[in-house]
Amino acid sequence: MTAMISIQPTQRLATLEAARLLKMASSTHAYVRGNTIKFYEWLAASPAAAALPDAPAIWICGDCHLGNLGPLADADGAVEIQIRDLDQTVIGNPAHDLIRLGLSLAAAARGSDLPGVTTALMIEQMVEGYELALDNPDNISTPEPDAVRAVRRRALGRGWKQLAAERIGDETPSLPRGKKFWRLTAAERAGLDKLFDDDAVRAMILTLAHRDAGDKVRLLDAAYWMKGCSSLGKARYAAIVAVGGSKKAPDSIALIDLKEAVAAAAPVAKQTAMPQDDAERVAAGALALAPHLGERMLATHLLGKPMVLRELMPQDLKLEVDQFSRSQAIKAARYLAFIVGKAHARQMDSSERATWRAALLDHHRAGIDAPSWLWRSVVDLIASHEAGYLEHCRRYALAKAS
Repeated sequence: MTAMISIQPTQRLATLEAARLLKMASSTHAYVRGNTIKFYEWLAASPAAAALPDAPAIWICGDCHLGNLGPLADADGAVEIQIRDLDQTVIGNPAHDLIRLGLSLAAAARGSDLPGVTTALMIEQMVEGYELALDNPDNISTPEPDAVRAVRRRALGRGWKQLAAERIGDETPSLPRGKKFWRLTAAERAGLDKLFDDDAVRAMILTLAHRDAGDKVRLLDAAYWMKGCSSLGKARYAAIVAVGGSKKAPDSIALIDLKEAVAAAAPVAKQTAMPQDDAERVAAGALALAPHLGERMLATHLLGKPMVLRELMPQDLKLEVDQFSRSQAIKAARYLAFIVGKAHARQMDSSERATWRAALLDHHRAGIDAPSWLWRSVVDLIASHEAGYLEHCRRYALAKAS
């Protein structure tokens, strides 16, 4: 049996930083995922950045990597593949999402020992899928790759039992203190008790799964949650709430994720009106880009920090890169760019979509059938991230040795 791990509140920051460094040292793709700030610093310094086309200022993901796309359930349980993490969302240039996705796919392909030719074909197919969404974001669909379809099917068959087993270990409505879930301070527990008594929080929880508006919401357990990669070090909590029924026999159980919202690294388009509160920014971006997720998000505050609260649904899953073969990787690049394109295009009118699509087409012909700014940005960034990853591993190894 694994020994119980007790993380004191005073140990949190050091423990979280060590965990973040370890995750980022595991692969180039993990390093890319955990380094959003560096991505924008490197992008700004790249000669390719000067060639980015003008685009309509819309809500973008800001951190559009492979792990941030996957099946999401809406309030009624319907499932779609959408963007599933909006921490970095801003009103900005949609080209940044395409570059970030291209970099993520290129890093994942290299980590899976796929040849460089595969990466080139993936970038080509990304552009085709994205342009297909711009043509008609409402009615056009594109075939799902087998790997994506398999994840969607798995999502459809999941319920509380699977969610609890994956997130907390078993169906018991409590959070086991240990490696992932840490004890709260008295102030945190008091703050969470007050938060779940709030009418807005209660109303958001009761809107899901056709719950009765008159049901009582009770906080059963809560803990600090060690979760994520780039988000490690920010305040994050898990809470289990009972809905309806009695305390011993509730009608349903819900798992709530409460995450601190901090300033985005993605550059904001000039002369745009965007919420100043970071939690409100994340919630607004989610509604625009991923309605299934946005409709079950709430911007709130805990102990003076802006927080985003959402109920986790059993159908919410990640797409993992090791699911893709060479042919599936190329198909997935097309499909995932199509999903991102739909999220972008639904915010534009027909004229804006046509203008943006023409800008993409005007920048084609870089030796492959993809915009030169996209291909050059991905090439520059994958080289920078490979070098940065090796240096990170060296520093991590030295830190471990000392």
